[in-house]
Amino acid sequence: MMATIVFLHAHPDDESILTGGSIARAADEGHRVVLVVATDGRHGELPDDLAEGETLVERRRVETERSAAVLGVQRVAWLGYHDSGMTGWEQNGDTQSFHQADVDEAGGRLAAILTEERANGEPLVLVTYDWHGNYGHPDHVKVHYVGYRGAELAGVDTVFEATANRDEWREQVALARAAAEAAGEPFPEDFDPDGPADDGNPMGEPAAAIAVRVDVSAWAERKRESIRCHRSQVTDTTFFLSMPDDQFVAAFGTEWYVRRGVAGPPVAGWLVG
Repeated sequence: MMATIVFLHAHPDDESILTGGSIARAADEGHRVVLVVATDGRHGELPDDLAEGETLVERRRVETERSAAVLGVQRVAWLGYHDSGMTGWEQNGDTQSFHQADVDEAGGRLAAILTEERANGEPLVLVTYDWHGNYGHPDHVKVHYVGYRGAELAGVDTVFEATANRDEWREQVALARAAAEAAGEPFPEDFDPDGPADDGNPMGEPAAAIAVRVDVSAWAERKRESIRCHRSQVTDTTFFLSMPDDQFVAAFGTEWYVRRGVAGPPVAGWLVG
């Protein structure tokens, strides 16, 4: 069965890091893939090679279009909100920020896109974020609520929540720490999957809350190439690009999804069918 899969993300580059493998897999399998980006990413890392008159918003839009081309996205749509910055930043109060947006209004913008895509005649699937946006960033949290509101307004019943598997991540960190110690190399001691993220909650969700694990190992290189497109965001991309290939596949060759009403532990599955 062919479907249209709409991925709603908070900022430019989130599509690569969180769901890049699923996007590439869906495109390769013949599904129509639509990327919706909620904000303009204006409060991201400011690169030192901006051309005269070029803004970070313009740079990140170009980077997103390149990433979308690498992944096979057929349409990129922007909800039109300002980046809200991290929790507690003064930018949280920007009246044009996604954080400040009315859920019904923002959900209506998403629903308009979903309704347009329904006209293609294919079943619709929406991917949003888990309840705290993986790590509590205000824009990521808002994606969760706007995603469900948009789906409700457009009558979309199939909704997945992209997340990170905290239990799996904890195991990966333990293995990486052991390997570093065996090699006599330093390992960041403050790197704790169970530590507080931007909103004070740990990152992602425990396995018991995750319904589906998606094997995207065959698309790992495409995922990393799409991350590479967002080179302006050095702090976001360096970690992912510096890992050896086998470590990258081990850490990011599986993507994880919550479904309301479906308990974990996660089983092998897919977004369609």
